[in-house]
Amino acid sequence: MAWFAGDNRTFFQKFVGNILMSGPMPKHIGIIMDGNRRFAKSKNVEKIEGHKSGFEKLTEALSWCLVMNIKEISVYAFSIENFKRSKEEVDGLFDLARTKLKELLKEEAKMKKLGFCFRFFGKLEYLPEDLKIVIGQIVEMTKDNKNFFFNLCFSYTSRDEMTTSIQDVNKAIVKKDLRVNDINEAIIEKALFTTQSFNVDLMIRTSGEVRLSDFLLWQSNLSVLVFAEETWPEFSIWGFYSAILKFQFNYKNLKVSRKHKNSKLKLFYRN
Repeated sequence: MAWFAGDNRTFFQKFVGNILMSGPMPKHIGIIMDGNRRFAKSKNVEKIEGHKSGFEKLTEALSWCLVMNIKEISVYAFSIENFKRSKEEVDGLFDLARTKLKELLKEEAKMKKLGFCFRFFGKLEYLPEDLKIVIGQIVEMTKDNKNFFFNLCFSYTSRDEMTTSIQDVNKAIVKKDLRVNDINEAIIEKALFTTQSFNVDLMIRTSGEVRLSDFLLWQSNLSVLVFAEETWPEFSIWGFYSAILKFQFNYKNLKVSRKHKNSKLKLFYRN
């Protein structure tokens, strides 16, 4: 399946989508794409087939975001913890990623037209050399595109991201570019992978699990959380619409909470 499948919604789905777009929309959505293996087991197929179905759903969700004017999406594709899985499954996931990213590399004209910017969040050094090269090529190819941001969180955990952030701050102190007394929440936040991202407005996790599994923990402290029962390959546009509707129901409270947080931070740093 191609990365950019276009708008395949029915007339009624487009109609409902347009109604939702008349209200406040999330700018940045995080997705924990859980349940590929469970889906494969339910269909009595190999695990890798479940992951392939998960990629097909990702391209579908990507098209929903593009037509619904979502500006940014972060997807949890592979955790550092996933390296503990069997070598066969990990190698299969790397092969799938390698194939799909090489296909994306061929979509330069389409990405430029859409203003599609590809960003990688994770431990690049843990990946095979050829995979690192492909990722680097796509990041370089799309770095000037500014209409839509796709963040691939691969070989990632939030704890590792925060650790890396603190290490970078420490390097700045050693170089005397920063003083210890300068360290505050804003400094740490600027050192995170998401320093150029919008706030995570909506976090969606599929497969019935009610936890964030070390994904964007810092960034999701003031996000609307949605835990869907369906596995990721079974997640539908109606589940997506339902998540957006929940965001809209909570939008005023979210806006007030963020304003209150920013006011407290300004007061703290002023003092």
